[in-house]
Amino acid sequence: MKITRISVYHKDLPLKDPYWLSGGRLKFEVLDATFVKLDTDAGITGWGEGTPWGHTYVPAHGPGIRAGIETMANAVLGLDPRKVELVERAMDLCLPGHLYAKSPIDMACWDIMGKAFDMPIADLLGGKREDGTPAATSVSSGAPDYMMGIINQYRQYGYVAHSAKVGGSDTAKDIERIRHIEENRRPDEIILYDVNRAWTRREASIVMNAVADLGVTFEQPGETLDDIAEIRKVTTSPISVDETLVTLQDACRIAREGIADVFGIKLNRVGGLSKARRMRDVAMAHGIQMFVMATGGSVLADTEAAHLAQSIPSEFIRACWSCQDMLTLDVAPGSGPRTKDGFITIDDTPGLGVTPDEAILGDPVVVYE
Repeated sequence: MKITRISVYHKDLPLKDPYWLSGGRLKFEVLDATFVKLDTDAGITGWGEGTPWGHTYVPAHGPGIRAGIETMANAVLGLDPRKVELVERAMDLCLPGHLYAKSPIDMACWDIMGKAFDMPIADLLGGKREDGTPAATSVSSGAPDYMMGIINQYRQYGYVAHSAKVGGSDTAKDIERIRHIEENRRPDEIILYDVNRAWTRREASIVMNAVADLGVTFEQPGETLDDIAEIRKVTTSPISVDETLVTLQDACRIAREGIADVFGIKLNRVGGLSKARRMRDVAMAHGIQMFVMATGGSVLADTEAAHLAQSIPSEFIRACWSCQDMLTLDVAPGSGPRTKDGFITIDDTPGLGVTPDEAILGDPVVVYE
């Protein structure tokens, strides 16, 4: 089997509401999504998606994905997509770094492999749990009542996991936000307080020590792994890493040095499933739990994350973020797993299990063959 054509689509995905993170430092209203279709000489087609969370959040942006695919296209054409590690190696040799640009091609290869072997991706990753994964919301930063309002809206859809955005120079406000949300937390809810690198070491120690009695988990409380390692020394709250978990080397250092208790694996950021599954294995080998997430995007990106999440034993998985409910546009109506009763569940459909509507995507912006 050989890849014969790479079709690249560009689609803007508007958010239902303006979204703030890093203590209100960053605002997002639309996501720049790239969809990739791989055609093969065996008549099997695979789909992938790459959707960074805007252009200002981390070193990744929508046009960069399309530029990266242009650079890598000739290195990928003619390869067997079922041999995902050979495709991965070809991309890495052709374009060092730029992991986020490789993720949609990697996803499409896994989709093809699953269809070729008549298995869902989660089973190819080692075997899926039959139960689904708690679906996590992403709660925009704001006043305590505003944030609780968002959580209450998602509770109506059955969500039991929430990523609440905190962070900023006003430590008193962050303490107020956290205590207010915890006072209203339901017994079965999973709440992660995501700082998105917004705190200095001093601010992190103030807030985390002030709410240490609550036993809550903080994600990315500092800018770098070095910052988090120092914050770890002066606080007792559990820590999750997200933005600074990019490479397998990062994962090994975090595990080896005990920097964090939780991995936040974002598939687009780390370069796709081929690289993310190695991080999963490092985490389990060191007793580290995981949140699995897309960086943003449609039901395709959510489904990819759900496949990885459902390949993780229940004692190691916390939740899987679902972005699709934050969007005004559905690119695959009636296709793919959706959040139901607070969980997202992969079934036995071969491959990714979701196909976008090409009429909604429009014409490809470029085709390589």
